[in-house]
Amino acid sequence: MISDRRCRHRALAGSVVVVLLTALSGCAIGPRYKTPGPPPVGRYTHRPGPTTVAGTHGLAGASQHFHYGVSPRVRWWRTFQSRPLDVLIEAALKNNRTLAADRARLLQARAVVAADAGIFYPQINANLGALRQKSSSGALSGGHLPGIYSLYTGGLSVSYYPDVFGANRLLYNSAHAQALFARDQLLAAELSLIGNVATTAIQAASDRSQIRATRRIIARETKLLSLTKLQYRTGAVPYLSVVDQESQLATSKAALPALLQNLALARYALATLIGRFPAQWRPVHLRLSSLHLPRNLPVSLPSVLARDRPDIRAATAQMRYANAEIGIADAQFYPIVQITGSIGQESLTVGNFFNAASNVWSLGANLLAPLFHGGTLRAQRREALELYAGARATYQQTVLGAFQQVAGSLRALEHDAEALRAEGEAYAAAREALRLAKVSYKAGAIDALSLLTTEALYSQARIAYVRAEAQRYLDTVALYTALGGGPLAQKSHKRAYAHTAATSVTTATPQRNAP
Repeated sequence: MISDRRCRHRALAGSVVVVLLTALSGCAIGPRYKTPGPPPVGRYTHRPGPTTVAGTHGLAGASQHFHYGVSPRVRWWRTFQSRPLDVLIEAALKNNRTLAADRARLLQARAVVAADAGIFYPQINANLGALRQKSSSGALSGGHLPGIYSLYTGGLSVSYYPDVFGANRLLYNSAHAQALFARDQLLAAELSLIGNVATTAIQAASDRSQIRATRRIIARETKLLSLTKLQYRTGAVPYLSVVDQESQLATSKAALPALLQNLALARYALATLIGRFPAQWRPVHLRLSSLHLPRNLPVSLPSVLARDRPDIRAATAQMRYANAEIGIADAQFYPIVQITGSIGQESLTVGNFFNAASNVWSLGANLLAPLFHGGTLRAQRREALELYAGARATYQQTVLGAFQQVAGSLRALEHDAEALRAEGEAYAAAREALRLAKVSYKAGAIDALSLLTTEALYSQARIAYVRAEAQRYLDTVALYTALGGGPLAQKSHKRAYAHTAATSVTTATPQRNAP
């Protein structure tokens, strides 16, 4: 009777301990994470940005209107209305190896979070065993056990780490921040890839146009040189004219290899971005004439940019991780509590295995408290504080860099329109001069040498105009990428990640690599 009372008292005491530990599990240590506030500026440039840049003529000369407070479309590259560009970007998003690696890292981070979800729940294991053993006769207690015997065991064991001071939650926040970082790194990589493909394809189109114009210049200057030599032999011009023409021809020829090299490198870069070997990829030729300059350009608010741009979000995830690490370092100063229990059977014979006399059970609680670690714990906390300080500085620099890119793109587009207008006027003048020269040549007013000279000047003006035209497309792409793409793309990734973020937790030994 006394024995039964003692058992009941022990069970009651154990229940009280469990209840107290569960109540304490609401406690939390470590600093609360604070989301960075909006940037302290309301615009990107020191003076108000442009609202409209006037156009000239042609597809690249259209007027552009800036709509402030509007975010870019998800598939913003389609505003260029170029099927070849769409094909290149879609192929890159599907086959790029860097994106594949980033996707794998994201899936790995999700798998870690999902695999570590059990720390908030009891860990239950089953065991079943049979043992045949010979014991020393000197070790036998009063001869109750035979020298050789069998032992059959089976049962269930339970272990549980109650989140007394919130350490488990801090570890979860740390791993969750790494998963968020992997997601935003993937978004940033996608945005960078799209920008690189568009930029490289436009530059390649510009190189091809310049190569065609340069070859026409070389052909005409070769004819000019032949005519100049003929005039020299007849005494019409001095030998200096021949030397000058040879120098001009050599200069034009020297420009061609560099353009050919740039085009080859652009092709190889596109092949790599699309996940193909240069030797096996058939280039998709993009012409500048196939592009339409977007006329309505969205410009996100500074507060929206700081919230939605992928690299800024990744830097924010780094801060979340570092903040959680401070809490984890603080948790090392507090005790660790473990509750264990088991129930099962032990018998020397199979027949008696299920008898009530073979029942065994245990219930225990362990507490491990740090007393002296030689200053290690304090040093680890200082390390976590400096990690957070570095992550915060990185976040601030990332925001500054993003604002610099947007501001630079806005001014570049403003100046690009001015440059294209000037080059367009020079090109129009050269075209008119060529028309008049052809009329004069047919009328016999000028010789072939003058006509060829005018044609060469026209081709040079054409090259300058192509460069200005391409630069306007390139800076438009730069503005879209600086704005971070569309927020809907990030929402789609949030939906894909929601099932993991809503249910996942981490164990007491998560990966500790900083994002």
